Amino acid sequence: MLTNRATCPRPGSLRGMSDVPEIDVAELAQVHATGALVIDVRRDDEYAAAHVPGVQLIPLDEVVERIDEVPTTDTVYVICATGVRSARAVQHYRTQGIDAINVAGGTKAWMDAGFPIDSDAGSGAGSS
Repeated sequence: MLTNRATCPRPGSLRGMSDVPEIDVAELAQVHATGALVIDVRRDDEYAAAHVPGVQLIPLDEVVERIDEVPTTDTVYVICATGVRSARAVQHYRTQGIDAINVAGGTKAWMDAGFPIDSDAGSGAGSS
């Protein structure tokens, strides 16, 4: 079920309060299976350790400069480790006219739910 969560910015953030639409990882698994675009906004090392298979990596600090890589015609789902950074990215994408949805709980919730993961690090974090 799509929900809205009021998010409070971190100290020093220029963003105000905003409603961020979000889905849980079970819903993400369903839309992901249909080929929906999922963007991971974590750092390279976090992504390499474990990520949802098939996601596109655009680290949070590159979201603004890589906006042209994000389609404006389809819904995109944004994930991070726990949902905080992805909520910030969703806020930005939505101000740019992109239908972006946050993934509540992030990659941690995805892994905790037992969904498969990929790893670029070869550290044994492979698919489960």
